[in-house]
Amino acid sequence: MAATMQSGCDAEDIGKYAFRRALRPFSFPVALITCMIGILLAALQGPINPFAALLVLAGGLLLQAGVNLINDHADIRLLQGRPENAAAITAIRHNFKSGMLCFLLASAIGLHFVIQQGMGFLLLCVLGLAGALGYTVSPVNYKSRGLGVVLVFWLMGVLMMAGSALALGASLTPELLLQTVPVSLLVSLLLLSNELRDCERDRRDGLHTLTVRMGYAAGVRLYLSLLAGVYLVSALLLGLGLLPGALWLLPSLLLTLKPVRLLRVDADARQPLTPATARLLLGFGMLFCLALLNPWPIML
Repeated sequence: MAATMQSGCDAEDIGKYAFRRALRPFSFPVALITCMIGILLAALQGPINPFAALLVLAGGLLLQAGVNLINDHADIRLLQGRPENAAAITAIRHNFKSGMLCFLLASAIGLHFVIQQGMGFLLLCVLGLAGALGYTVSPVNYKSRGLGVVLVFWLMGVLMMAGSALALGASLTPELLLQTVPVSLLVSLLLLSNELRDCERDRRDGLHTLTVRMGYAAGVRLYLSLLAGVYLVSALLLGLGLLPGALWLLPSLLLTLKPVRLLRVDADARQPLTPATARLLLGFGMLFCLALLNPWPIML
């Protein structure tokens, strides 16, 4: 998360703007899982082109990388005016340029699918790109407005999965949209875990994330509610016949134990919360793919 540097950047502060840390590889399961689910949803409606499916995955990963790399851009205005912060500002600007390059490459892939699928898909691409840029770039910067947890549900969840399916020729149906909800809730959960992990630091640095606005205890209740919602919606999909292998998801409950435990620890011990939530998203997402394709556990 962004941070105000009141007394300059030490080596650790500069390190957090290093390219690899700014890339935030722990978040890549978001793009990987959402695109894979979109591809499977398209395959359930009809045959798909394997090369086109690979392009969808590449585009999703580039979009995720771009969002991550521009994430710290708002910190520049907090760092300016102090010579000791020059290295950090240079790193942020380099990351921002790299992020914009990722967006450009993702846009080229999107243009390919616009040619294939028509102007309706162009609107979807524009919405996705605008949402990605608005995450931290002023004057929108909806992360600092406390809207990140809500909007990533749509932008990196529903829109990413539905968009991946539409790129491969699927039809946008109410059933398809419902099938995107469980993993979209986990996408929001991943961002919320990041806010919970950094709550005290963000409050100290004047960052108005949703967790800072509502308080840590309320943020924990929201985390648990979203987590419960993931499995309740999955059960609903099973009842509607939209997730025939929903029982495949039961082993993912084991992955909830660590992040739930970490919600109750002190701030200094809370650092593994976000990686643990990312592992939950990855494990649940892979099992969700299996549940879409194979109803075998129900037949036992």
